[in-house]
Amino acid sequence: MKFSAPRETILKTLQTVVGVVERRQTMPILSNVLLSVQGNKLSVSATDLEVEMVAEAEVEAEAGGDITVPGRKLHDIFRALPEGTNVEISQTGDRVTVKGGRSRFTLSTLRAADFPTIDEIGAKQTLRLTRADLRQLVEKTHFSMAQQDVRYYLNGLLLETERKRLRAVATDGHRLALSEADLIGAATRDEQLIVPRKGVLELSKLLDGDGEVQLALGANHIRVHLDGIRLTSKLIDGRFPEYGRVVPAQPRNVMKADRNLLRQALQRTAILSNEKYRGVRLELTTNSVVLQANNPEQEEAVETLEVEYSGDPMEIGFNVNYVLDALAAVDSDQVEVGISDANSGCVIREPGSDKTKFVVMPMRL
Repeated sequence: MKFSAPRETILKTLQTVVGVVERRQTMPILSNVLLSVQGNKLSVSATDLEVEMVAEAEVEAEAGGDITVPGRKLHDIFRALPEGTNVEISQTGDRVTVKGGRSRFTLSTLRAADFPTIDEIGAKQTLRLTRADLRQLVEKTHFSMAQQDVRYYLNGLLLETERKRLRAVATDGHRLALSEADLIGAATRDEQLIVPRKGVLELSKLLDGDGEVQLALGANHIRVHLDGIRLTSKLIDGRFPEYGRVVPAQPRNVMKADRNLLRQALQRTAILSNEKYRGVRLELTTNSVVLQANNPEQEEAVETLEVEYSGDPMEIGFNVNYVLDALAAVDSDQVEVGISDANSGCVIREPGSDKTKFVVMPMRL
């Protein structure tokens, strides 16, 4: 194998895949990336056995071949080389040499034949949607995924097809985020699948810009194709909760407020909340909400905010971090908060829109 390319070309490819490479691996080869040169095309692959990322770049090749090299070391070398450097990579025996300007690096290798790859996923259907719509689905929901929950099916993002729509849902049991987008064409079948947390986070890094994305859905994998990049992720084998039960269709009481003013008031009040539970109490009366928080040191914060509210007088408590996360994901200047009673979850959304909504369960204070 021997090829050359501008530093920036290969660095961009390495930056795309290196996030998949785990720093601590039980298998040494999983710390490596697979370099494959055919014709004048370089393919760089990384995997942790759950998520696989493949990115391609155009290079000038003298000899093709396949080899694996330490992924993070190769990335760090390219990042450290001066801008505009033309870099040559060549293989001699079980070593790879990287030459750029006056620098030369020699790296150890492992056999390409031992690198685990996912070739076919047995796709049952392929969905098409715009990159902007997929970006919306991921951005508006991923923060509600659980982290290392024993209910493993919560440590991921539910994707649900329903005719011409794709729905994303995430929950950690205390809050829920739901967003919908239109597909280009209709799904051939309605189905649910759960993409693990790491697959979702790696996908979120790829969705800048415009264009179209293809999602191939298999029995055990999902594969995303966009701009010479292929992301494949295993699916979580489990049954996602029946989320529809916790999303109130028509909350009895609705508060409308300026989103930024409400966020700022909550952030100020939260300064004196209990650091462990982060609870803030909302006291709702006609066209007014009083935000109140206290902590074990007997300190207290109180703030009054003018809002649009004509429902029942009510007191309800929430984890302020969950409410702030939801408000940060609302795009409009105004926000609508629907609350049926003090024991039910509140629904946060853009006024008049059901495309994206967030549910936060109450807490006792």
